[in-house]
Amino acid sequence: MSDTSATADAASRAALFKALGHPTRLLILNLIRQRSRHGEELAAILRASPATVSHHLSKLADAGLVRSERDQYTQDYRLAGDLYSRTLAELITLSTPTGASRLRPDAYRDKVLKAFMDNGRLVRIPAQRKKRRVILELLVEDFEPGRDYPEAEVNATIREIHHDVETLRRELIAEGLMTRERGVYRRVSASADTGDGAHSAPAVR
Repeated sequence: MSDTSATADAASRAALFKALGHPTRLLILNLIRQRSRHGEELAAILRASPATVSHHLSKLADAGLVRSERDQYTQDYRLAGDLYSRTLAELITLSTPTGASRLRPDAYRDKVLKAFMDNGRLVRIPAQRKKRRVILELLVEDFEPGRDYPEAEVNATIREIHHDVETLRRELIAEGLMTRERGVYRRVSASADTGDGAHSAPAVR
């Protein structure tokens, strides 16, 4: 999908949510869901002017949520499409994983690594937790999940990237990326690691 198509896709989905972002329109959709109704009927139920109801119906129609059909002297409205059969995830997920090829999901990670890494070595340990997390996630990749590591081997691996072994070793545990049990270290599996740091650190013995 081209950038232009991806942008149009995102705009179309955003318009749908914008159309839903008004209480009166939600009421109209629920009333029409029960059965088709004309504008004058909706105005009477909602105690709103026909012009107001017409405005909201126009917004819903533009978003592809309702369609109208002529029935003798009235314009009846009914639901359009398959909105009620689609999940929220389906409604917000763009046609391409990133929505557009120009988007770079790892842009922040790349920026941090560029600022703090030089030829495979850590220039300095970031003070900000989010940036430090990026470095720690890079470092823990040098350890195999499920394998036990003695402290000496952990130290040797960390020393390849930075001299402050104690700080980085402690941070790996504090961030839940590794555990330590009686002097034996183990990398936490990817499924157990949430990647947000918003969990309590495991006990250190």
